[in-house]
Amino acid sequence: MQSVDGLSEEAKIAYQSFLDMSDSKAAHFYCLEAIENIYESGGVPSIAENLELEKLLAYHDKNVIAFKTAMDAVTDSDEKKTLIQLLS
Repeated sequence: MQSVDGLSEEAKIAYQSFLDMSDSKAAHFYCLEAIENIYESGGVPSIAENLELEKLLAYHDKNVIAFKTAMDAVTDSDEKKTLIQLLS
């Protein structure tokens, strides 16, 4: 497996942005699942739970934009291919 060690600073930032995006996606889905469980048990999520879900989605949206921006900064096509392999 490839390593990020040999990549440019731009590619390393893109890699970290991908990890951040993955983490925020997982956090959002975890909260969404918790709210779904509340509905399935006949309850209604609190205002705080709904606000937390919105906050997590907004944070994930920012991470998606940061990842796209970071990927756009990687201009070397071979390095971009290597980075995509690492992300797969």
